[in-house]
Amino acid sequence: MDRYRKFIEATALEAGALLKDRIDHRHTIHYKGEINLVTEADQLSEALIVERIRASFPDHGILAEESPEMSKSSGIRWIIDPLDGTTNYAHGYPVFCVSIALEMEGEIRLGAVYNPMLDELFIAQKGAGGFLNGRPLKVSQTAELSRSLLATGFPYDIRENRDNNMNYFEAMALNAQAVRRAGSAALDLAYVAAGRFDGFWELKLMPWDMAAGVLLVEEAGGVVTDLHSAPLDLLSPHILASNGLIHDEMSRLLARTAPLYNP
Repeated sequence: MDRYRKFIEATALEAGALLKDRIDHRHTIHYKGEINLVTEADQLSEALIVERIRASFPDHGILAEESPEMSKSSGIRWIIDPLDGTTNYAHGYPVFCVSIALEMEGEIRLGAVYNPMLDELFIAQKGAGGFLNGRPLKVSQTAELSRSLLATGFPYDIRENRDNNMNYFEAMALNAQAVRRAGSAALDLAYVAAGRFDGFWELKLMPWDMAAGVLLVEEAGGVVTDLHSAPLDLLSPHILASNGLIHDEMSRLLARTAPLYNP
């Protein structure tokens, strides 16, 4: 794993440097939906990462946000979000990251989340712990929801679909100490791993949004499930992550919150 670890670290740093260098440029923006956008920086970062993978590991598969999946028979796949926090980035708001994970035979074995604006590299290896710039990661010890700082986000179809997290946001805001909505799920998960947030939940994430972050939380001693404490996989529609101490309380609150729609 040492070769993979060095590779993921170097590649995340390189892609992050590209994004940081271009943040004040005038961006070319395309829309994938009403409010779901992509910039030229997303595409340049993804092209860089994919090129590095194909040069070093040509028999590996690649699942990336902005390109069709590249399937291989090796049982090894890289899962990439080249720019998590694109809306922030397009507005010059400096909260975004690069997220890269390595999956082997269906299990995430390595993950990196890099915030280039703060030069913070979060990296985790299955069974070997998580680290922030070389220092061990550890989730918080907050044991009560009412004393917890939480994070969340809203889906891109918030205007069209009432299954949009507004009900859960209200419930959590009224029961937690505070809730933050920064605009990058990968960073939110990394911050749970670092003990900066005590918990995080979100609806309708994609594998590249959470693959690396889930491993970070677990290796830092936290718990990750679906919204109602069932086992999570990368195709689960919703996610709940926490320090473990408030997990059941968060799950119970979400479960008893009335839906905004009729399923």
